[in-house]
Amino acid sequence: MRFAIIGAGAWGTAVAAHLARRGQPATLVARRSEHAVAMQLARENRDYLAGIKLPETLVVTSDLRAALLEADVCLIASPSHALRAWCEQIRSALVKPDQLRLLISLVKGLEIGTHLRPSEVMAEVMPGVNVGTLTGPTNAAEVAREMPAAMVLAVAQSDPFVARVQTALSGSTLRIYTSDDLIGAEFGACLKNIYAIAAGLCDGLKLGDNAKAALLTRSLTEMVRVGEALGAKKDAFYGLSGFGDLVATCHGTWSRNRQFGQQIGEGKLVGELMAGRRTVVEGYRSTDAFHGLCHAENITAPIMKEVHAILYADKKPADALHALMTRELKKETHAPFPPAR
Repeated sequence: MRFAIIGAGAWGTAVAAHLARRGQPATLVARRSEHAVAMQLARENRDYLAGIKLPETLVVTSDLRAALLEADVCLIASPSHALRAWCEQIRSALVKPDQLRLLISLVKGLEIGTHLRPSEVMAEVMPGVNVGTLTGPTNAAEVAREMPAAMVLAVAQSDPFVARVQTALSGSTLRIYTSDDLIGAEFGACLKNIYAIAAGLCDGLKLGDNAKAALLTRSLTEMVRVGEALGAKKDAFYGLSGFGDLVATCHGTWSRNRQFGQQIGEGKLVGELMAGRRTVVEGYRSTDAFHGLCHAENITAPIMKEVHAILYADKKPADALHALMTRELKKETHAPFPPAR
């Protein structure tokens, strides 16, 4: 089984290195030729994953056509706004249109404007190819350093080949589960970034552990409510792509979304933080996209509403906190665990 990993940021590089260490033929495709050359010479991605040596068996290139020549599986690790363009390039670069057996997204955000999930974008550009997502509570540097982690591979169509991919990806340091709830896995991966910004706001405002614990509990309830209303199954949000990713991203010092929220809570301006960024804060765009969806579908999401007001209407974090704390008092109707079966 041959893998092509598109996008040589931290996460794409970590997944490519993991596959190569597993003995899988893997090619990492960088967007810029000079970046590919630098990685080839140094055997390190000094731009995005410094200090991690790349396996000698990992091929690094900027030649997309060459990388796809014999690939069975293609994984795309790009910002959500670049996904469609990458898919179009892949479609044009394939020598045989039906060559790819599975196209996997490592993307955690909705497409700007259309609000399509990553798998929907991939399926629209490349009809006939089975699509899926690989997601869960994973920090790129930890995966690259072979620290233990677990993820979920959710696909549109389950078949024996997907089980083979699960086996190829799994090892002693990374355990892969499968799921047929692609909608839930993708929504969980996107939504948790919004609440990670909220968690960062808690840290920046120095609200304490009680507040952050309450926030995460109510955030999970809100994720379930929003996800179910948009077609996902509830159970997905109690798994790796939901609760697992939420906990990691809201607590991890490495989390760009949490860091972004913390800086706002400390008094930094949103516009200044977004200007000239080298790395992507997916939660910023996801907040706007999901806020629009919730408004259109009449879905109640008070935490998301206040995060949106902070990011897009210059609302002060302290005022947003006051609005949440003084809402109409209610009974807790969503337990943090699924019912017993």
